Amino acid sequence: MDAQFWNMKWQKNQIGFHLPAVNPLLVKYFPVLELKEGARVFVPLCGKTLDIHWLLQRGMNVVGVELSQIAVEQLFSELALTPQITDVAPNMQCFQAKNLTIFVGDIFALSRVLVGSVQVIYDRAALVAFPPAMRAAYAEHLMDISGTAEQLLVTLEYDQSCIAGPPFSITQQDIQRYYGAEYAISCLENTSVTGGLKGGVPATENVWFLKPE
Repeated sequence: MDAQFWNMKWQKNQIGFHLPAVNPLLVKYFPVLELKEGARVFVPLCGKTLDIHWLLQRGMNVVGVELSQIAVEQLFSELALTPQITDVAPNMQCFQAKNLTIFVGDIFALSRVLVGSVQVIYDRAALVAFPPAMRAAYAEHLMDISGTAEQLLVTLEYDQSCIAGPPFSITQQDIQRYYGAEYAISCLENTSVTGGLKGGVPATENVWFLKPE
């Protein structure tokens, strides 16, 4: 992952990947997770997603990690929260307010000690952001820092030869290769992306539930 690429996107406000509403797939499948109020949900590469607003409104304790400080500052501003900011590791800060903790820096520099105990990973934008060469390392690191917490995972599948990622195409075989040794994998939904991707390339959005075995 190219940190400069993503930081530049935020600096230029080129954030078409930021959804203007809560992801309806999160709303639809959140009950599958059977979380109690106060459960800790980890959101990797979170940006300033409105999904965090929605999770907080439902009493969740949200932990995230994001490369762009601009994105994190905007997230707290839009939530009308004033964060306490601390340096927690080389080149990593922690922005914290009630029920919300966001680490600013490279996810690969994030440790299990910093993340703490989490019940669920909600990955809508992380796995699809990594090029193939980095995905296995990301998946392994994610399992390590989360204690192999169960996952609600949203991916895209399309003909990668038609357009360059990100977001990158992820197949069922990819999911099995990255996570099959540790999780029972269920596909909850396959739905066509309305209008396609980037100029109309046909694509399918897939929702996965990964439960530790």
